[in-house]
Amino acid sequence: MFRSFFLAALLAGPAAFASEDIADKYPGSLLYNKPVEFIPGVFSAIGATAPPTYENSGHNNNLSFIVTGDGVIVVNGGAAYGLAKALHDEIKAITDQPVKLVFNENGQGHAVLGNNYWAEQGVPIVAHEDAARVVEETGGTILEGMKRYNKDKAEGTEIQGPTETFSDEYIVEMGDFRIEARYLGPAHSPGDIVIWLPEQSLVISGDMAFHERMLPIFADTYTAEWLETWDNEFEALNATYVIPGHGHPTNMDQVRRYTRDYLVYLREKIGEHLDNGGDLADAYYVDQSPYENLDTFDELATKNAGRVYEQMEFE
Repeated sequence: MFRSFFLAALLAGPAAFASEDIADKYPGSLLYNKPVEFIPGVFSAIGATAPPTYENSGHNNNLSFIVTGDGVIVVNGGAAYGLAKALHDEIKAITDQPVKLVFNENGQGHAVLGNNYWAEQGVPIVAHEDAARVVEETGGTILEGMKRYNKDKAEGTEIQGPTETFSDEYIVEMGDFRIEARYLGPAHSPGDIVIWLPEQSLVISGDMAFHERMLPIFADTYTAEWLETWDNEFEALNATYVIPGHGHPTNMDQVRRYTRDYLVYLREKIGEHLDNGGDLADAYYVDQSPYENLDTFDELATKNAGRVYEQMEFE
């Protein structure tokens, strides 16, 4: 009954659930939220739609898992050793099936810094080869950044890269599920993958798709390529359900509106600014008011505009 109401509410509208002002909603755990079963067998612990902080223990992304009937597959290692353990504690309270595989959705801290907990359990960790390269080259810096905000909650965390990598797809048939990890092309960060469940028409999109918080554009986020990947590959999945990298489960209309359409809108605004001879200093302040309802707008809007200007200046 609760799941049906939850599902209907989430698919119905935009960012009604998102707020950076909501305190930790699961104080008995390092998790920001207790995992919820979205569709049968597919659970997600929804993180805060805010930057990582000590208060949210770095749980500001979605930590999902699939109870297949013959084992559990986890999507995202978590932002720290303790956070990964907290997720595992929840899994063990739901099922006695062992965790058999962990996917890292990319090479960012909230996806990989809990990997060493899973490695201690003897669980294989799979990521795209580009994400593995990010961990190898910048893992120490990522770890130090996490330690600064997470303090004592960082205890036990060490850099552990994926134990297996792939370039295009990694398919698992387990229990009642066919699980397809796919690299669709350049998107938000190097090695972004999606987890596609074709029989359920559900995609765990990772940072391919956002809707309750503003997406960040990094120095290595190439917006034209992200749009090309979206239009040519992500839309082709025709998913009914989307569990994004951040924010509550939703549908394609919502993530399209706040990811693809936002990227198109911002590029159009920056394009007009360039056509009018505008410089970088003024580019930061192009109008993004249609998206000011999104969490992290204040932190990210001007940065996003500046980075898109720097990209489009040379396109």
